[in-house]
Amino acid sequence: MTAVTSNSPNKPSDQNRLVTVRQGLRALATPVQDLKGVGPKRAEQLEAAGLSTVEDILYHVPFRYEDRRQLKKIAAAVLGQEESFIGELVMVQSRFIPRRRRQMMTAILRDDTAVLDLVWYRAPSFLVKGLAKGQTLLVHGKVERGTQMRTRIVHPDFEVIDAGDDQNLQRVLPVYLRPGGLPLSFIRKLTVQATAEYGGYLPNRLPPVIAGRQGLLSIPVALAQLHQPPLNADVESLNEARSPAHRSIVFEELFFLQLGLGLRKLSRRRSSGLSMPARDGKLSARMCTLLPFKLTGAQERVLGEIQGDLGADHPMQRLVQGDVGSGKTMVAWLASLQVIEQGYQALWMAPTEMLAEQHFRNLLKFADSLGISSALLSASTPARERKVLLQRIASGEIKFVVGTHALIQDDVRVPRMGLGVIDEQHRFGVMQRLSLQQLVGDGVAARAPHMLLMSATPIPRSLAMVLYGDMEVSYVDEMPPGRTPIRTAVFAERERKQLYSMVLEELKRGHQAFVVLPLVEASEQLQEVRDATQMAEKMRQTMFKDFGVGLAHGRMKTEERDGVMREFRDGKLSILVATTVIEVGIDIANATVIVVEHAERFGLSQLHQLRGRVGRGSAPGFCFLVNHGAGGAVAGERLRVMEKETDGFKIAEADLKLRGPGEPRVC
Repeated sequence: MTAVTSNSPNKPSDQNRLVTVRQGLRALATPVQDLKGVGPKRAEQLEAAGLSTVEDILYHVPFRYEDRRQLKKIAAAVLGQEESFIGELVMVQSRFIPRRRRQMMTAILRDDTAVLDLVWYRAPSFLVKGLAKGQTLLVHGKVERGTQMRTRIVHPDFEVIDAGDDQNLQRVLPVYLRPGGLPLSFIRKLTVQATAEYGGYLPNRLPPVIAGRQGLLSIPVALAQLHQPPLNADVESLNEARSPAHRSIVFEELFFLQLGLGLRKLSRRRSSGLSMPARDGKLSARMCTLLPFKLTGAQERVLGEIQGDLGADHPMQRLVQGDVGSGKTMVAWLASLQVIEQGYQALWMAPTEMLAEQHFRNLLKFADSLGISSALLSASTPARERKVLLQRIASGEIKFVVGTHALIQDDVRVPRMGLGVIDEQHRFGVMQRLSLQQLVGDGVAARAPHMLLMSATPIPRSLAMVLYGDMEVSYVDEMPPGRTPIRTAVFAERERKQLYSMVLEELKRGHQAFVVLPLVEASEQLQEVRDATQMAEKMRQTMFKDFGVGLAHGRMKTEERDGVMREFRDGKLSILVATTVIEVGIDIANATVIVVEHAERFGLSQLHQLRGRVGRGSAPGFCFLVNHGAGGAVAGERLRVMEKETDGFKIAEADLKLRGPGEPRVC
C-alpha cells in the first residue's frame, strides 16, 4: 500500500493531499493486534513495552546486526570467531539446578561434517519447551572450546528453520529487543509484515530541499533498510548506527526536536515577564559582607547572566550546570535576593525532603541576618503549621520558601512569585516544573515568573545544546579555592581486607562512611552481585559491629528512609549502607569515605555524583571503587578514568565516548 504523494503523476489537490495524510495517519495508528499472528496475549506483551500501534512496530529498530552472509560447515569452525551454522538437533537435554534455582539446557547440532555443542546456562521456559530433537536450526555465536576438546557456542542466537524456509538464509540479520521474552523470530516477522503492509503510509515530513541537501533517504526506504538490510549492506556502519538509513531517521528526529525547542524559546521570548533589573542591591551588598569567602570568577559570570535575564521583560528559563561543590547554591541565593529586594517572592523546589531541609538549613542563617522571612514546606509539615504557612505565603509575607513536591499542591498560592528555583531539575517532569510556574495564579498581572534550574549532573556541552535547546545554559566550571580533591582508588575483590582496614581507620578517627551497592536485595538473576540488605547485616555482625550501621534504599517508605538518613546526618550512625538514593541531597561534612561495590555496573557520571557525597568538610575525602570484574577491559578503562579525572564535565565526555548510548540486552 502506497500513499499518494506530491510526486505522483496526477498531483492531488491540497484537500485531497490532506485526506491522504489523514488516511496514512489512521493506517499507522492501527492497533498492533490487527497484525497477523498477534493475539490478545502477545498484544498485551507488546503494549507493555510501548509497542501499541503499527507505527510503534515500524520504529522499533534493531539495536544490533549479525552478519550471516557466510554460513560455514561445523568442521570449519574457528575458535574465538562469531560464526553461523545450519544443522539438525540430534540431542536436547535440560536439567534443573536447585542450588542456583535455574534451568540449564544443552543440545548437539550436527551437519554433514561435524557436531557442535550448544549450551544455555539460564534457559527460559519458552526455550526448554520450544526446542526438540530433529529440528533444523540456524545458530550464530562465538565458537569456543568446550569439554573433551569439543567446540561449542554458549547462549547462541538461533532460529528454527521450517521445511521450505531454507531460502535466503545468508543475510544480514537484525537483532531486536524482545518485549516480555517474545521469540526473536516473531519480532522479525512482525516488523517485516508491518513494513510491507504499512511502510508506504510513513510520511516524509522534512522539506525536500533539506532532505536533498543532506543526502537523506526517505523515511519508508530508511526503515525498510533497517529492518531488512540489503545483502551489500555495511554491517559495521549498521552496528555503529551510522548507516545512511540511521542517519536519515536520526536527522529527522533531531530536526523536529530542535524545531520544537526553538518554537518554545521564541514563544517564551514573546510572552510577558517580570522585569527586575539589578538596582542598588542593598541585600546583595549586605550578603557579600556575610560571606566567609569570595565568589569565583565562574560564579560571578553566571550570576551576571542571570541578572541580565531578570532585567528582561520576558520570563527567564536558564539551566545552571556545575560540578559537585562548585557553588551553584550561592549563585541561586544571590539571584533570589535580587527578586526579594524588589518586593517579590523566591521559591525553591528540591526532589527530596533531605535536600530541601539542607538548603533551608544552610540559607536560614543568611535570611535571618538579612531580615528575610522564610519557610520550609514539605509533606512532613504538620497540618496546622502548614495552614498558617500557606496563608502567610499567599499574603506575600514570607519572601523565601523552600520545599518539595508539596509546593505544587492545589492549595498553594504564591501571587508575588518572581523566581522559581528547581534543584536537581532532572528529577522533575516538565509538568511539575510548569506547575511551579503556575503557582502565581492571577497575581502580579498573571505574568510568568522567572525560572532557574540547577543540576550537578554534568552533561557534555554538545549534548546539553540538544537536550535544553529551549533554555539558556550557564556553566559554573570553576571550583572554589582550597577544596581538597577526593582521592579515588580502584580495588579488586581480593583486596577487600585492605580496603576495609582503610575504612576502619577513618571510622576510628571519628569520621563516617557510605557503602553503596547496586541492588536492594539478593537477585536470582544476578546471584554474583552483592546487595545492600545483606551487606548491612554482615557489617553489623563482623568488623564494623562496634559502629552504628544504617540501611537506606528506594523501597523503604520515605519517612523511614529519611529517618535513617537524619540519624546518619546527626552522627548517630557511623556507616550508611545504601543504594543510589544517596546520589544527591546528602551533605554530611563528617563523611570522609565512600565505598562503591560493583563500581563497574555504574556510569561514570553517576560514580562522580556518588564521590561528591564525601570530602565536603575540612578532612580529606576518599572514594574506593570495588571492581568485581564484570564488563571486562572497557569497564576497567572507565574506572581508571575515575582514578585520574576529577572534572565532572570531562568525566561526562569520557562516559559518553566509552559507553555510548549503551547496548540493551536481548535476554
